[in-house]
Amino acid sequence: MLLMTGVLVFPAGAAAQQLCAVDLDGNGDAADEGETAACHLTASGGWMCPIGQTTCEADTAGALHCPLGDQYACEVPASGGAAACSANTCIDTSANPVVEDAALDDPGVEADGGVDADGNCLGTIEIFSGRAARCRPAGLSTTFQNCCKDKGKIVKDGMGGSISSISTKIAVAKGVFTGLKAAYTAFKAGATASQAASAGANAIIVGLDPTSIAISLAVNFMIEVLLQGCDQEDMEVGMLRGSGMCHEVGSYCSSKILGICVQKAKGHCCFNTKLGRIIQEQGRPQLKSFAEKGWGTAKKPYCRGFTAEEFQALDFSRMDLSEYYEEIEARAQSEIQIDMKDKIDAYLQTISN
Repeated sequence: MLLMTGVLVFPAGAAAQQLCAVDLDGNGDAADEGETAACHLTASGGWMCPIGQTTCEADTAGALHCPLGDQYACEVPASGGAAACSANTCIDTSANPVVEDAALDDPGVEADGGVDADGNCLGTIEIFSGRAARCRPAGLSTTFQNCCKDKGKIVKDGMGGSISSISTKIAVAKGVFTGLKAAYTAFKAGATASQAASAGANAIIVGLDPTSIAISLAVNFMIEVLLQGCDQEDMEVGMLRGSGMCHEVGSYCSSKILGICVQKAKGHCCFNTKLGRIIQEQGRPQLKSFAEKGWGTAKKPYCRGFTAEEFQALDFSRMDLSEYYEEIEARAQSEIQIDMKDKIDAYLQTISN
């Protein structure tokens, strides 16, 4: 396994079928960097785990001994070099494949459900509903790239409170899902990361207010995560999480080999807006209906919205919404400064003519 520009690359052929996984830090898994590696072919046709590999020593008679114990064989690497040994065994992945959990792939609540002849909603109305999603930190399946790393604020919450503004906010979140799906699909079909990101950006901005998402940052974000080997759900959580729209529920093991965890994942509830996430976090503790399930489990996040009755029962005076208020105030001030600069520039241009 080679390390090229930060990406782990398994060599072609049989070498890719042998790996070792060792719990070095004693936390019960081998999902952290340096705890999983491809095994090296030896001159005798066997395999050696490079984790904890130690150079063998010769005694006075010239016989080689492993400093870790004579029960470990001294082997010469097929590529040449000094004889070495390792206490860690190799696993044949063709006989013992890595078992990976599927992505959570929660579509969330359908925005426009069925209605009766009078236009009344037939389903349950959910307010500030979310969708379960996961991202994966550095591990074997992500070639040890952190697909959960926040990439900054890309999606913006609107400042207005009208019905049209709320609809725009929901459309933005849907646009993110649509765009990242387009980018990932294009990349898997053979497009370059740049081409795929452009396809994703075009899908994101269709029908959206261009001020609601930083397209240039979105393009850079997509290129980076595609090159890191992150999947579509990693991308979705990465963009929304960095924009303050996801609540992290917890961590779980998403990939194992012979029962050894080699990849973790972080389960989230992601919402259409940052405000939705804040009200969910502040409101759920007030309601008995969430007392038992809470946020669910990391592997199965419980992301439903409030019913109309639950929402009416919320006491907003007990909520700390300062995180959202501070953001609005900061953005309003910056917008005022930009507006003033534009007016001054226009004035100077007028008097100079």
